[in-house]
Amino acid sequence: MKLKNIVKFGAVAVASVAILAACSSKTSSGKETINFATVGTTNPFSYEDKSGNLTGYDIEVAKAVFKGSDKYKVSFKKTEWSSVFAGLDSGKYQMAGNNISYSTDRAKKYLYSEPTGTTPTVLTVGKDSDIKSFDDIGGHSTQVVQGTTTAKQLEDYNKKHSDNQVKINYTEEDIPQILRSLNDGKYDFKLFDAPTVNAVIKSQNLSNLKTIDVPSDQKPFIYFVFSSDQKDLQKFVNKRLEALQKDGTLSKLAEKYLGNKDYVPTAKEMKVPSNK
Repeated sequence: MKLKNIVKFGAVAVASVAILAACSSKTSSGKETINFATVGTTNPFSYEDKSGNLTGYDIEVAKAVFKGSDKYKVSFKKTEWSSVFAGLDSGKYQMAGNNISYSTDRAKKYLYSEPTGTTPTVLTVGKDSDIKSFDDIGGHSTQVVQGTTTAKQLEDYNKKHSDNQVKINYTEEDIPQILRSLNDGKYDFKLFDAPTVNAVIKSQNLSNLKTIDVPSDQKPFIYFVFSSDQKDLQKFVNKRLEALQKDGTLSKLAEKYLGNKDYVPTAKEMKVPSNK
């Protein structure tokens, strides 16, 4: 073989090894390693404890799912939120969990698990705010991360209330930073899930803030998501989630990390969301 061809073959081989390394791999025990993407900064769902170890509701539920599995081993990968879905697309990750809600756009590209928990929405405002309910947010300012469920909800609100729109400020800041700005009076409200808001207010001692329940016709659930080629993994995880719901493990973890043992789906609600 000519030297040029040898070099070319070697480059192809190296590239192939790099691609394979990005995908799930077998451990020495023969188990398939599942690379699980999470942000690691969204207390109480995914965050680092005092020792620097990842924990939180999503993380501990995932650990319980894979505990004792003779086929899979989970490996948690901390990354930026913007990289979670890009990593699923490229095969770098096979699974993700980080307070992820359902959207029809995501469901067209990714597989969803059955629900892992429920996260009722609250309106967070200053204690002296004139906002008393969701109906009062028009004309007031907030911060949102583009592409999130909250962003879409407020964008839809503005379409319906063109005469009195919410002043939306798009940001890359995380929820603790957003709530600190709200606490300092820089913005008027924040729409977000109760477990996260309550955890941040408590841990950051944001004494100027209060929450208002937002009534909803639909229960807001969170899920794990998978790359589109992981149907076998999806089936395995769903079977384990059903068992964890039945034996009370989800309720115990919800009480510990979300502050309420009832922040879990019922047996009847354990189903993969429809993308229709």
